[in-house]
Amino acid sequence: MKGILITLCFLAMTSQWSKAQQTNSPTPQEQELINLSKQKWIWMADKNVDTLAALFDDKAVFVHMGGSWGKSNELDVIKSGNIWYKKAQVYSASVNFFGNTAILLNDIDLVAVVGGREVTNPFMVTEVYVKEDGRWRMGSLTFSHLLRPVKMNSNNDNQKNQQ
Repeated sequence: MKGILITLCFLAMTSQWSKAQQTNSPTPQEQELINLSKQKWIWMADKNVDTLAALFDDKAVFVHMGGSWGKSNELDVIKSGNIWYKKAQVYSASVNFFGNTAILLNDIDLVAVVGGREVTNPFMVTEVYVKEDGRWRMGSLTFSHLLRPVKMNSNNDNQKNQQ
């Protein structure tokens, strides 16, 4: 009898855990934006300004630890290498929709070269996208420095330095 009770409790807990896992799965529309965001990090690392120019809305704003600016300045920063978004390690991403607007939050560690110095920082990155004519365009990208330590494993001591 005791074994049956333990088995029933285990099955109930497993069922609840399975339901929780299914609930946290992104919808296809959420996944579309998560994939676009991941691709954006690759384009930024590769300094692919032509593709980024098509993604960024002309009125887009970019907020960094050192200032804020518009689309043309952000593309110039990427192209010149003043900030090289070398690698973004994404730990979690979530999307909220408001009509044709989506707000995506990324918990990341960002390896970047800033002023010739490689640094790694933990950020919560807020990306705002607006869907127009069937395609998503970025309206805002904001980096908020997190108080948590860097999670990314690295053998490079320079990456442990924070900006």
